Amino acid sequence: MEFDREERRALERILRWRRDVRHFRTDPVSEAVLERLREAMGWAPSVGNARPWRVLRVRDAGLRAGVRAEFERCNAEAAAAYDSAARAEYVKLKLAGLDAAPEHLAVFTVTDPAAGRGLGRRTMPETLHQSTAMAILTLWLAARAENLGLGMVSIVDPAVIERLFDVPDDWHFSAYLCLGWPEFDDDTPLLHRVGWQENQPTEWEER
Repeated sequence: MEFDREERRALERILRWRRDVRHFRTDPVSEAVLERLREAMGWAPSVGNARPWRVLRVRDAGLRAGVRAEFERCNAEAAAAYDSAARAEYVKLKLAGLDAAPEHLAVFTVTDPAAGRGLGRRTMPETLHQSTAMAILTLWLAARAENLGLGMVSIVDPAVIERLFDVPDDWHFSAYLCLGWPEFDDDTPLLHRVGWQENQPTEWEER
C-alpha cells in the first residue's frame, strides 16, 4: 500500500487535532461507531502479537461513581502538593470529563499473557504496557477521525481501580478513558491554552 499526498495531509490533520478532551456533550455514541473503534484498536501493534490490552466498557452507575470518588480523592491530594500560587491555578483546571462523557472505558494490561509465547518481552517485559499504550493511541486517533473526542483520566490510584473493578491479579490498570462528542473544537492543547504548560518542540539528537 502506498499513500498519496492527500492521505498524508489527512493523517497530519488527525494528529494535529488529537486532543485530550475534557469537555463533552452528553449525546450518545452509536453502537456502529463504537464497533468501528473496537476494530481499529485491534489493529495496533503489540509485542509478540500478544495483544495484552483488556477493555471494560463501564456502564454501571455504581462503578462510574466509584471512579469519580477516587478521582476527587487523588485530585485533592495533588492540589495540596502545590504551593498556594500553583494550587490556585491547578484547581481551575478541568482535568476529567467523567460527568458528561457518554462512554467510559477502563483499560488494563495482562502482565503474562499466553499469547505471543513470550516473544520480544523476556528482556523488556514493559513492552506489554507499551503495547497497550499504542493500542490506546490507535483508539484515540480513530476516535478523532470519527470526530469524537477522547480524554484520559490519570489522577487515580491504579490499585484502587483494580479493586473497584475486581479484575484478575494479572490485570494491571493502564488507563481510564472518557469518550464522546467534544463540546467545542480547538486544536490547542488545554494546558497550553490556559498557560499551565506550553507545547515544546522535541529535538532529535545525533550520537
